[in-house]
Amino acid sequence: MMDLRIAARIALLTALSLILFLLEGLISLPLPVPGAKLGLAALVTLVALYTLPHMRDAFLVLLLRILLASFFGGGIAPMLYSLAGGVLSFAAMALLKARTQLSIVGISAVGGFLHNMGQLAVAAAVMQTDALFIYAPVLGIAGILTGLAVGLLTKQILQKISTG
Repeated sequence: MMDLRIAARIALLTALSLILFLLEGLISLPLPVPGAKLGLAALVTLVALYTLPHMRDAFLVLLLRILLASFFGGGIAPMLYSLAGGVLSFAAMALLKARTQLSIVGISAVGGFLHNMGQLAVAAAVMQTDALFIYAPVLGIAGILTGLAVGLLTKQILQKISTG
């Protein structure tokens, strides 16, 4: 049975993640790839990964955000892309956190890269074409750069949380 305090933290982090996701949808960025985003919701996923007692709790925050975002207007197709990118990214970040000494910034950069690659793989499968992989270099670099930015922000947030 889950501790009530942990359940409340999961709910709050999920709500914050969903808010950031929805706000980010309102921001139009001049990026070379359609649908590319900064990935601000990933910030909350990282905070959850580093502050919640179990990785499954942080994974729950991610899954709830994806499902709720899909419910609030995303639909099935965006949910598939989000799940592919989010689950691949989360799995790598959780593994790196548990098994390496890589910094949160480095872990986030890997997560950003893999998130984009997961989404690209699903897009190629759905559209039944490998031609989409021409976007891999641009999406890979964009994922790394946004991952670095999210990692730096998360590092600062975690420092503020720990110093109170």
